[in-house]
Amino acid sequence: MIALQALRWGPPGQPLTPALDLQLPAGSLTAVIGANGSGKSSLLKVIAGLQKPLAGKVTLQVPRRGGLSFLPQQQYLDRQFPITLQELVAAGFWGSRQSAQQRAERLRQVLEDWCLGGLEQRPLMALSGGELQRALLARLSLGEAPLSLLDEPHAALDELGQALLWKHIHAWQQQGRTQIVVCHDLAAVRQHLPQALLIRTSGCVFGASRELIAAPLHTQVA
Repeated sequence: MIALQALRWGPPGQPLTPALDLQLPAGSLTAVIGANGSGKSSLLKVIAGLQKPLAGKVTLQVPRRGGLSFLPQQQYLDRQFPITLQELVAAGFWGSRQSAQQRAERLRQVLEDWCLGGLEQRPLMALSGGELQRALLARLSLGEAPLSLLDEPHAALDELGQALLWKHIHAWQQQGRTQIVVCHDLAAVRQHLPQALLIRTSGCVFGASRELIAAPLHTQVA
């Protein structure tokens, strides 16, 4: 599904880590962990094709149309953009061939799944951080991309929102989706994400999440 070959990324001429070689099979669920500024978000952008690598190659075995979904951090979203929550979520239908009736029913179901009922006509600027994050995740739910890249999906979520998040992530895995999740909550990584890529300036380490997180944090990210 995903093959990274001698991959290096970061600012021009300043790779953040030594070359990375990694293969992730279809249906895998992987965390990306590491210190702030280590290059976790940048790695997702390189895999998504939004940022060019400094060296190496990314190979994705997914359809060219609708094969990949990407959840960015909220800070990259213009909350002044004049659309409603429902319109934001419905953008997840891009490329869908469902009928209008099918879309309406599916949209209603997804809004209910993410506890967004009653907020459909609220503008983005009127949403709380947690409501906006659930709306972005609901938009992701509408797609059927076999590969999902999630950059801090737990950000701004309260206890209910986080429970919904992990419920859906596990459901997507059961559906066969491949998922890569940047996550700072190491307790959540231990509980929900079986394997992890630890990004360090000295070199990336891939393995079981519980083993990578077992050592003191300062020894992991140095």
